[in-house]
Amino acid sequence: MAHPLKTRAEVLSRTAEGAYHRLVLRAPGVASRVRPGHFATLAVGGPESALLLRRAFAVHRADPAAETVELVIAERGAGSRELARSRPGDVLDLIAPLGTPFPLPEGPVSALLVGGGYGGAPLIALGEEIKRRGGQIGFILGAATAGRLFGVEQARALTPDVLVVTEDGSAGLTGTVTGPLAQAIRAIDASVVHACGPMPMLRAVTGIAQGLGVRCWTAVEEAMACGTGICMTCVLPVVGEDGVSRFVRTCTDGPVFDGAKVRWKDIGSVPADLHGAPATGEH
Repeated sequence: MAHPLKTRAEVLSRTAEGAYHRLVLRAPGVASRVRPGHFATLAVGGPESALLLRRAFAVHRADPAAETVELVIAERGAGSRELARSRPGDVLDLIAPLGTPFPLPEGPVSALLVGGGYGGAPLIALGEEIKRRGGQIGFILGAATAGRLFGVEQARALTPDVLVVTEDGSAGLTGTVTGPLAQAIRAIDASVVHACGPMPMLRAVTGIAQGLGVRCWTAVEEAMACGTGICMTCVLPVVGEDGVSRFVRTCTDGPVFDGAKVRWKDIGSVPADLHGAPATGEH
């Protein structure tokens, strides 16, 4: 369980990396609480802003010694565009860490880390931690174009086992991350897959991993409003340990889920067998 802090975080730097912006924030007390897979939310504008909802971003890195956290921002709307224009010295309203992180192995494992677009952001710190525990890692990083990749050089600094895939062929192999996935799992004899990226990608990665008998942990990208479990706008249908399907909150129960437990094909609907769903014929 995360133990978040709400703080005023100073922007130390903003760096353009391909299609994205990497913010380094000084946030005393936050970094020591962060684990790979946690996320943060940032308020947009001041108290007079019409942009009421916070924006959520995966934590890319956290440095307890420097008391810094790093976030990767993709410009998608007015809020993220404003944050992407932050300058050193600006102060942002930050809540972090939030959510449930990737489970960390107690000993050495062989893990394949799969990122789509800036979904590669939380996987670098995860790879570092798995290696610190004596494990072996490989990466598959994919995107539509070369400019939308993230973390390739950082991944290559950790392991020679890095595959790059772009849909238009502008970098690495042509295709999607699922193309070489089964071969990569076998190549490093992976016992676990960790994935972060768009929902269709996560569904496909989970299916391939399951077919090979490999567990797959997925950090989902679901729209959030509050980020703290209050509003219930980010729910997903997930099978519980008792075998019962329920809506669970991405922001608190996730964003990391066992991919085999997520009912991917039912996202966006209310399955009839979901706990608490209206019985047939009810209005």
